[in-house]
Amino acid sequence: MSIPTIVINRLPVYLRELLRLEAEGQSVTSSQELARRLGMSSAQIRKDLSHFGEFGKQGTGYRIDFLRQHLQKILKVEREWDVALIGAGDLGQAIAHNNSFAARGFRITCIFDSSSARIGTTIAKLVVQSTDLLEVTLREKNIRIGLLAIPAEHAQKVTDRLVKAGIVSILNYAPVNLSVPETVRVQYMDPVIQLQRMTYYHL
Repeated sequence: MSIPTIVINRLPVYLRELLRLEAEGQSVTSSQELARRLGMSSAQIRKDLSHFGEFGKQGTGYRIDFLRQHLQKILKVEREWDVALIGAGDLGQAIAHNNSFAARGFRITCIFDSSSARIGTTIAKLVVQSTDLLEVTLREKNIRIGLLAIPAEHAQKVTDRLVKAGIVSILNYAPVNLSVPETVRVQYMDPVIQLQRMTYYHL
């Protein structure tokens, strides 16, 4: 059965909230509580989860650890994923120092840049490598996920190299749409676009 993409997109949001509830010392929750905390309907949460099985009982709710473990398995984050970061400028450095990646199963294991001023420097205990070493390093480490934190004008060329080196998932912070094969999935992180969506409705 094919699961709608919009449902998959909501699962990490549910997982994040379950982790917060666990951190608060809670062991049981309900679709109503999750709906209240997430600003959505409890019926939608139940419908989304029903695509993957039965995780709770009416009147008793969900065991948080049980549901969290299953969502981690569904999203394949019960293991740790090695990630390559391309771009060691201000944005790349902020990403490298963001501990939430490692806390949720994604470990940045190598950083690349094309600037001679940055190559050889250390960021978050990792030595910045030249982009000349991009393909050989990714293949040696068998890395499948890349984070792009580079100027828009270089993003497509670097993306082409990532794809050839075996990258199948890209989180793109560059403000440009990328052309990739159907086998490669790209997610975009452009805060300006998000702000523009908000100003349309509220200002």
